[in-house]
Amino acid sequence: MNTQESMLEEIREANLSYLMLAKNMIRADKAQALYRLGISDEIADLLAELTPGQMMRMAASNMMMCRFRFDDDMVWNLLVDHGKKRGEGEAASAGRLHASILMAGNFGEAI
Repeated sequence: MNTQESMLEEIREANLSYLMLAKNMIRADKAQALYRLGISDEIADLLAELTPGQMMRMAASNMMMCRFRFDDDMVWNLLVDHGKKRGEGEAASAGRLHASILMAGNFGEAI
């Protein structure tokens, strides 16, 4: 299997894993799934009703179904915590909390 074929197979596997995870999250706690997945209520209902065959066909796409939900450099820097030199603990926790707040604002804009 060449590199291109291998990459496409990995995309398909990631898509299937993502669909299965999304469906399980929606079934377990729909409100939290909407927030964590960044999807609308209508999309959640659609995902919850997918049959295994439909999931397999959707996963077979050569395009990733999930994507990074934030394009803001500040969020990335807070998440990777480039300020580790300041030390672990409260500063790192504050950075992650700030990133979560920024991403929660993005979720509200997406809906």
